[in-house]
Amino acid sequence: MWQAAMWGAVSGSAVLLGALAAILFKIPKKIIGYIMAFGTGVLIGAAAYELLGESVRDGGLMPTTGGFLVGAAVFTAFDVYISRKGGGGRKRSDHGKQPCEEEDTGTGGSGLAIFVGTVMDAIPESIMIGASLLEGGSVSWLLVIAIFLSNIPEGLSSTAGLRKGGYSKGKILMLWASVMLISALSSLGGFAFMENASEAVMAFIAAFAGGGIIAMIASTMMPEAYEEGGPVIGFIASLGLLVSLVLDHLS
Repeated sequence: MWQAAMWGAVSGSAVLLGALAAILFKIPKKIIGYIMAFGTGVLIGAAAYELLGESVRDGGLMPTTGGFLVGAAVFTAFDVYISRKGGGGRKRSDHGKQPCEEEDTGTGGSGLAIFVGTVMDAIPESIMIGASLLEGGSVSWLLVIAIFLSNIPEGLSSTAGLRKGGYSKGKILMLWASVMLISALSSLGGFAFMENASEAVMAFIAAFAGGGIIAMIASTMMPEAYEEGGPVIGFIASLGLLVSLVLDHLS
């Protein structure tokens, strides 16, 4: 059980590492875009191979379809709400550029929205890391690596945005440390509460996470990656997807 918490913390620690890198070093936006593009490709592969593919095989097409659509819809609804509160730029290094109109333009409100949005991204991912331990007793390396890689640029971009919003270094590190703790608890919960779940329920929840991840990639990660890295990010994302295929084959 505690392995689930440990691997959830490992994946969540990437946000904290990204934050430390953003605080200690001046990293070019183009490099952040490249890292984000690669993480995007790996995440797409993890959602397709590890979450959706196994959901169809183990639980059937109907629970997978339902979970995927609900997950994508729920994430989108929360994303719209959080964006209106000032968290639409949580993955953007230039926090001054918001992709949509903000209802709350105050520094505190938008900073809190960035934090809530990041937590919203992390919870379904971490739940599935814990649930992956239920099959065979070993964690899904593909999921852990994919989520870890995607969290690094999130920590980089979000930290730059929070610093421009007036947050101190200490407060930023505390926020991301709490994200790591939430990731660990979510992974632990995924292991504990899904231990006796039926295959159909497992398939629904895995597909729910997959739908949320794909919606998150399309609405937040890819736009930022392209904005910072340019057309070459298409090739870099393709490399990430290839790496996820290789990891899935080897696991």
